[in-house]
Amino acid sequence: MAAMPTDSGQQTCQPQSATQPDYDLVCIGFGPASLAIAIALHDRGVNARVLYIEKQRSFIWHAGMLLPNARMQISFLKDLATLRDPTSKFTFINYLKSNNRLVAFTNLSTFLPLREEYNDYMSWCASHFEDQVQYGYETESVAAIDNQKGPITTWQITSRNTETDHMSTVTAQSVVIAIGGKPKIPIPLNGLDSRVVHSSSYSITVPQILKENWKAHSVAVVGGGQSSAEIFDDLQTRYPNSSVTLFTGASALKPSDDSPFVNEVFDPERVDTFYNQAPESRHQSTLADKSTNYGVVRPELLDRLYEIMYQQRLHEPDLSKWQFRIVAWQAVIGFEKSSDGDRIRLRLKNTSNGEITISDASFDLAIMGTGYERKGHETLLESTRDLLQENNFAVERNYRIKYRKDAVKEDCGIWLQGCCEDTHGLGDTLLSMLAVRGGEMADSIFPSQSQRARL
Repeated sequence: MAAMPTDSGQQTCQPQSATQPDYDLVCIGFGPASLAIAIALHDRGVNARVLYIEKQRSFIWHAGMLLPNARMQISFLKDLATLRDPTSKFTFINYLKSNNRLVAFTNLSTFLPLREEYNDYMSWCASHFEDQVQYGYETESVAAIDNQKGPITTWQITSRNTETDHMSTVTAQSVVIAIGGKPKIPIPLNGLDSRVVHSSSYSITVPQILKENWKAHSVAVVGGGQSSAEIFDDLQTRYPNSSVTLFTGASALKPSDDSPFVNEVFDPERVDTFYNQAPESRHQSTLADKSTNYGVVRPELLDRLYEIMYQQRLHEPDLSKWQFRIVAWQAVIGFEKSSDGDRIRLRLKNTSNGEITISDASFDLAIMGTGYERKGHETLLESTRDLLQENNFAVERNYRIKYRKDAVKEDCGIWLQGCCEDTHGLGDTLLSMLAVRGGEMADSIFPSQSQRARL
C-alpha cells in the first residue's frame, strides 16, 4: 500500500512522468457508498493501492439525524454486503454476532434496526479500513495530468486539511467521487440568519442555539418529508414546553409506499431497466415512483403524529391555540426579522391560491427539511470538462463518466456514486443498492482481479 499523503504548503501540478501514480484508486468521500466499495474490494480479494479521503474527522453517518428511537426504513438484509455475498464478514448479522447481540436482536422480531445501531454497524465496518482512510481532508479538485504521449492515464487529487488549511496532493489511475448531498436551503432563506438551519445538522446545531430545554421556545419546521416529521416529533420531547409548527406546501403529510410490489423499484436488476429507457421515460418513471422516497413519511409516524393532534383537539377546539401544529398548503418562501429583532417571521405562499402572507407567530428557530443538492462533483471536476463526450458529466451504466476515448485511456477513469438518479433510478442515493453496487464498482474498476476472485 502506498504511504498516506502528508500536508504540503502549496498545490503541485506537473507533467506526467514515467513513474506510476501514488494509488490505483482514490475514493473521494468515505460514507456508505465508498465503504461498500471497500468491503467489496476486500471480499473480492483485490490487491490494489487504495486511498479514501473523507472531510469528517471520523466515520459517522448523518450525525445530525441520529435521533432517539429513530429506526431504519430498509431491512437490515439490505446492508453493505448481504445481497452481494451473504457469507461476507461485513454483514449486519455478523456485526451483531461479533458484538454479542445476535440473539437479543432476534428477540426484537424486527427487520428495522435503530438508526443509531445501523450507524454503529457501519462504523464497525469502517474501522477495518482505517489504515486506508485520510480523515479530516476535504477534496477541492480533481484534474487530469497531461500526458504528451497520448490519452490521460493519471488524475491529480488536491485536498485541504479542514483544521490547518494545508493542501495535500496525490495521484491515482482511477477515481470514485462519492461525496453525498449538500444540504439544500431555498435561496431566499439560505445563509441569511443563524436561526435558519438545515435538518441535516438538527441534533448538533439546535441544542447549541436553544440551550434551555425547559424554556418555552417557538420553533418552525419546514417540509413534509420523513426528516421534517421526525424533527417535529422529536422537538415535542426535547423541548416539552415549546410550541412547534410544521409547515408544508402539500395538502397534507403523506405516507411512504413500501408495499412489496412497489419496493421492487429498488431491486438491483431494476437499474438496467431504468438505464436503458429513453430520458423522458426515465423522468416519468421517477415521477410515478416518487412516493417511495420523496416528501413522504412512514405510516407509523403519521399515526403517532395524528394521535397527538387529536389529543390536542380533545382539549382545545381552537387549532390556533395548539402547542403543536401542522399547517398545510403553506410553502415557506422567505423570512423577516420580528420587531424585537430576536425572532423571525416566515413569509408564506399559499400553494392553493398563490396568496403571500407573513406568519402570525414569530420563531426562535426555523429548521429546514428541504432536501439535498447532488452536484458537488461538477465543481470538483470542472477542469476536466473539455475531456467530456458531451457538455455534461453523463455516466455509463457502470457509473463511469463518459470522457472521450481519445482523451482518457480505457483503464483510467472517474466514477460517480450517489448523484446518478436521473440515469440509474430512485435507489441511486439510497442504502438499499450499496451491497450490489459495491460489487459492480469493484468489477468495473478492477475487472481482471475481480473476475478471478469470482471464479
